[in-house]
Amino acid sequence: MRRFVVLFLLLMVGFVSVVQAQAPATAPKPDPELKKMQPWIGHWTYEQEYKAGPLGPGDKVTGEMKVQMILGGFFQEGWFTEKGAKGVSHLLEIDGYDTTNKTFTFATFYDNGNAGTGTYRFSGAKEWNFEGKLFAGGKEYPLRGKGEFAPDMKSFTFSGEISTDGKTWVPWWDGKYTKTEPAAKK
Repeated sequence: MRRFVVLFLLLMVGFVSVVQAQAPATAPKPDPELKKMQPWIGHWTYEQEYKAGPLGPGDKVTGEMKVQMILGGFFQEGWFTEKGAKGVSHLLEIDGYDTTNKTFTFATFYDNGNAGTGTYRFSGAKEWNFEGKLFAGGKEYPLRGKGEFAPDMKSFTFSGEISTDGKTWVPWWDGKYTKTEPAAKK
């Protein structure tokens, strides 16, 4: 039994030594490209119009978006709450940077079980284009769109299109977002 304990301890010391030898000397740092996402950090309010289309009738909504960097600055988290004729809905979006493909990535999760994923690219510091897919009601819908910050970076417009076949596109939404201070808690 004693030999087993000694052998086990020697193996553990060897394992810990190997793990420590493989640990990087310095912690990894977020890619400098992630700085392009900085303008979104903060609190935003928005007005958006969803157009009638493959997902049903249109709706005008007002919303609130809160964005922060997470996981050591490697990702950005955005929480959305919007209100319209259909009621209140919530959305979580996680964005990051794919250093292999040199694109920004997004993954969205809706409170009704829908989800989306895709990529976007910046055109300069103030404009971006995206493409991706929405998974809703057991179907996959291609998405694409664009956004543009105002010169002061305190507002932006954002619009998207949706398709049922990847060939024919229809407008899905148009929105205007404004950076604000969060409402005081009551």
